[in-house]
Amino acid sequence: MSEDRELVKHALQGDRNAFEMLVLRHQQPLFNYLGRLVGERETALDFTQEVFLRAFAKLESFRPEYKFTTWLYRIASNCVIDHWRKKNIPCLSLDRSSGPDGEDAQRQAVDPSLSVVAGLEQAELRERIERGLERLPPELRELFVLRHVSGFSYDEIAAIKGQPSGTVKSRVFQAKETLRRMMEETP
Repeated sequence: MSEDRELVKHALQGDRNAFEMLVLRHQQPLFNYLGRLVGERETALDFTQEVFLRAFAKLESFRPEYKFTTWLYRIASNCVIDHWRKKNIPCLSLDRSSGPDGEDAQRQAVDPSLSVVAGLEQAELRERIERGLERLPPELRELFVLRHVSGFSYDEIAAIKGQPSGTVKSRVFQAKETLRRMMEETP
């Protein structure tokens, strides 16, 4: 967004309100992304704050030819990877059915325009997807969330992760298929 670039420009000139506007604009989607990756609300809140602190400290390294969100989510991704390394979270086999434990991240509200039955069915499906996401290996979970929850394009994810676009497409597909198989196995 060109508006983000303008806000970064003003923030670099010392306008604290400009950076505050960037935080207000991006904090909820970033929190949702982080919450789905770490599965713990408090940890996601801490990470959200940490990401914005890192972004503020490194704001001069932002390159305006790229999207601010791509840059911000790259910082977030690196923050989570550092966390996983420190906690020594193992990479799980795709055949293994267990995943990391933890309380649920913030849930989305059911659309009030839906009928009660449709709303319950949608909430049940969302719950099953969330449980499946918890069981995905962290690397695949992150790519799935970036693509299907946060809505990033494959090219944007490739920029965030520093991987070729083809690799990203393949791994997102792998995550989706793994999640689909898990959902078929557990009603």
